[in-house]
Parts: sequence; C-alpha cells; structure tokens
Amino acid sequence: MNTVQTAGRRAFFALAVISMLAACGRAAAPAAPAAPAGEQPKATDAPAAAPAANKPVIKLAENSWTGSSVNVYVAKEILESKLGYKVEIVTIDEKNQWPALAKGDLSASLEVWPSGHGDAIKQYITDQKVVENLGKLGVVGKIGWFTPKYVIDANPELATIDGYKDPAKAAMFKTAETGEEGQFLTGDPAWVQFDEAIIANNGLKFKVVKGGSEQAVLSAVDTAYSQKKPILFYLWTPHSIFDKYELVNVKLPASDAACEANRTSAPEKVNCDYAEDVLMKIASAKLKTEAPDAYAMLQKMSYTNKDQIALIATVEVKKLSAADAAKAWVAANEAVWSAWIK
Repeated sequence: MNTVQTAGRRAFFALAVISMLAACGRAAAPAAPAAPAGEQPKATDAPAAAPAANKPVIKLAENSWTGSSVNVYVAKEILESKLGYKVEIVTIDEKNQWPALAKGDLSASLEVWPSGHGDAIKQYITDQKVVENLGKLGVVGKIGWFTPKYVIDANPELATIDGYKDPAKAAMFKTAETGEEGQFLTGDPAWVQFDEAIIANNGLKFKVVKGGSEQAVLSAVDTAYSQKKPILFYLWTPHSIFDKYELVNVKLPASDAACEANRTSAPEKVNCDYAEDVLMKIASAKLKTEAPDAYAMLQKMSYTNKDQIALIATVEVKKLSAADAAKAWVAANEAVWSAWIK
C-alpha cells in the first residue's frame, strides 16, 4: 500500500469517527494524548488520584526492648491490612531516633520514656517543632533496680539502697569481671540510664556491667534464679519476667524536682530513683500532612499495661516473633484497635 493510499484511508476513518461522535447526544470526551517520550505533563494538567500503592511508606522506629517491638508490629499490622500503607520497621536506638524523626527519615516512634528524654523533648518538640507529641501510649512504666525475692528473704536490709552500702553485702554480688566490687547488671549501652551516677553518689561499692541486650539480662536472671544466687539488675515494668519470677524493686532515694532536673542538665549528679513514666508516642512533624489517616491512627493508638504485658509474654515466654505476636493480638482484640481507625 503506497503512502497516498494510506493517508487517504486514515482521513476517511477520521471523518467517520467524527461523524459518529457528532451523531451521539452525549459523546464521551476523548482521552488526552500521551506526552511525548521524555516530556512531563504541564503543571496545569489535572493530576490523577493516587492509588493506595502510591501512599508514602510509613517508617516506624523499633528500639531495643520487647515492648517497643510489639508496639510497632501491632501498628504495622493495622496500617497495612486496614489502611493500605506499606510499613518499614527501622531498628534504631532511642537517642538517635530524635534527629531521624526531625529530618523525616522516620515517621514515628511508639514508646518513649519521657523521664530520660527531657532535653530531646525540649529541643525537637517544644523549641524546633520538628517532632510532634502523638499523645499517651496508655502504658505506665517504671525503671528500677531489681533483685530476686529470695535475696531479700535472706537479707531484708537489701530491700532499700542503704543495705547495699555495706561492703560485705556488696561483695555478695561480685563476679570475676568486677573483682571485689558488686556487679550491677544492665543491658544495651544505648538505654537511657543513670546507674553509674546513682551508685557513685550513694557511696556504693558496685560496678556497672553492660550485658549488651535485654536478652542478656534475662538470661543472667534465669541462671541466677536456677542457682539461687544474688543478682542486682536494671529492668522495668511492664515486663513479662514478673509473671515468671518473684522480683523486688529495690527502694532508692525518692525522686524530686532537683534530681529530675539533673537528668537533663547534670546527669553525673543524679542520685535518686527513676520516676514513673507515662509512656508517650512521637512523630515527624511531616506525618500529619503526608499521611493524615496514618497519623490519626497512631495518635489514637492506646492500650493498657495488661495488653502490653500479654503481648510481651507472647514473645518472651511463648517465643513467637514480635510480628506473629502482633498478628495474633490484632486478630483477638478488634474491640480495642477498631477505635483507632474510626
């Protein structure tokens, strides 16, 4: 077929189509032609509605304790299955998450213990307004010093910090690593803690040993309990270990305004107990505009100490992964989480 014939035939079909459209009472508008390769649509072109797949990725901070893990996996399950988001879990320590949230590299963190973050709250939330307080998680936490009940039964004076000032009592807790000093065991070096200052400022003959993780602390408690040996360690409530063992929260000097102020301005001067913490959630200031329904869901997310203890126990006692524990909890607790997405 030659060029003239091809052009004539194309013209004929074009006229036929125009005639058919003119004959219809309501003809559909033809689709706009595609932009040539390499050329972007004009700014005046009306954008198409973004499909669910084009929602922003929600990046949740997972800190180094089980409560934080189960929180973010519960949120992930609901954001993905009910709101159509893709969620990434980012493992990061609790200090480094603040600048990441400020930059928008993270979307939210769902378990902040405010007593250890007064300076960050002031810098990023109050002053710079680049991180937002998403409200209470609903869980009330308490960091403290703990020892097995059998230790207190045999040595009642060790129920308070004064008992540990006796070098002979301190020596009960010594290990090969601490020499003649007692061992005070803690976990991840990134945890916010003031135990070295508390020990020094109360004249105790103890050395802080960092086991490296929460699991390292729990394993050491398991070993001590099996042998009925003394152990003094840093932990917190809510935690599944309290369903497993009888532990005593050692009474430290009461927290007051001056000691709390030192946690931010002069941590080396801290000499008091950890205060109760009403746990909070935080988010990048960008989240509200970039993903308003995800923001609303995370803002409403709230459950009780009992809820969280059950989740933590599913991981630490029943040995499910945090992801599987969260899926099971979501399946069994629609009455709780359905209010988060209304």
